[in-house]
Amino acid sequence: MRAVVTVVGKDKTGIIAKVSTFLAERDVNILDISQTIMQDYFAMIMMVDLANASEKLADLAEDCRKMGEKIGMSIHIQHEDIFNAMHSV
Repeated sequence: MRAVVTVVGKDKTGIIAKVSTFLAERDVNILDISQTIMQDYFAMIMMVDLANASEKLADLAEDCRKMGEKIGMSIHIQHEDIFNAMHSV
């Protein structure tokens, strides 16, 4: 199963390292990643594979939210199909 992870917040050193380490520790494989900095804001979107993940998506989503709070970012994960449905016209 694939999912989309979004990370948004004020730019600071180490965001990509912290988020990718967090995901790797849960056996989530990053398939694709795009990030940009707009003025002082950092925005990243990742396509991830949850086939070998050590947690269910709902638990992972809660852990992502908590991780985001810890590092001062907004981090969300959602199933690829839900993400696509929400962003189609």
